[in-house]
Amino acid sequence: MSESATQQRVGGALVTGATGLVGGRILPALRERFAWVRMLSRSGRAATSGLDARTWDGVDPGSATLDGVDTVVHLAGEPIFGGLPSAARLARIRASRIESTRHQVERISERAPGDRPATIVCASAVGYYADAGDRELGEDAPAGDGFLSQVCRDWEEEAARASDLGVRVVRVRIGVVLAREGGALALMRIPFSLGVGGRLGSGRQYFPWIHVDDLVRVFLHCIDEPIEGAVNAVAPEVVTNAELTRALGEVLARPTIFPVPAFAIRLAMGEVASELLDSKRVVPARLLDGGFEFRNPTLAGALRAEVG
Repeated sequence: MSESATQQRVGGALVTGATGLVGGRILPALRERFAWVRMLSRSGRAATSGLDARTWDGVDPGSATLDGVDTVVHLAGEPIFGGLPSAARLARIRASRIESTRHQVERISERAPGDRPATIVCASAVGYYADAGDRELGEDAPAGDGFLSQVCRDWEEEAARASDLGVRVVRVRIGVVLAREGGALALMRIPFSLGVGGRLGSGRQYFPWIHVDDLVRVFLHCIDEPIEGAVNAVAPEVVTNAELTRALGEVLARPTIFPVPAFAIRLAMGEVASELLDSKRVVPARLLDGGFEFRNPTLAGALRAEVG
């Protein structure tokens, strides 16, 4: 199905984490593709036309949420950025991804084979990979052994179990999402706007990123095309943290002369500091091989679209 196609699928779509950074932008596109869309959110946001909104605990979706569902878009997960790196918060980061995915697959397994969703497109992250310096990381690169790598690996293993139930499973390894609504860009923008922005650590580490609208299109691509397995959702332009710093400073017209030492980042972020300090030269190999076209392929353009 082409991106501009208006033909709707007979069944519906179930979206978890629907009020998060990506969910808010993907819901309108899914409503064009499916006869109806059911969203699960812990916030209990009211339903709108064509949208069946239900509240859940963030872990167990319940059996009835899968009634009539053709495709599951699983976005649920405690935000990585923001908040102190306490043991309780790290536990929530892990459980919100792994336990929710495990329960989702268990609920699918309870249904008769002909009454199961055809597809699950499950979020993951480039945190899956190890610090690799200048080496390119395609989807076949091995997992790392840090906290976030273990979370992503276990998260994906839970999702992959659905393939044994006859469900097509796609695991979308997402880079740092650039969106004005929040996430890493909102946190980075604060010190830059105050004139105290700068590179993180050495600045030489590669920084995999993607514009939020391209990420939405990646999810739609994975729904429409017969893809299975891991897909790197990152922009084709590979940049270092220092290059990101310069680009953001130019877009905001602010200086970038105050580097943040690596030890300070580790002290503030604990085990999730690797998301900002590790060098991961992740490339969207499968997307490019499949003919996917990015609308925001350059960092400067993506930043201007969101904060310019």
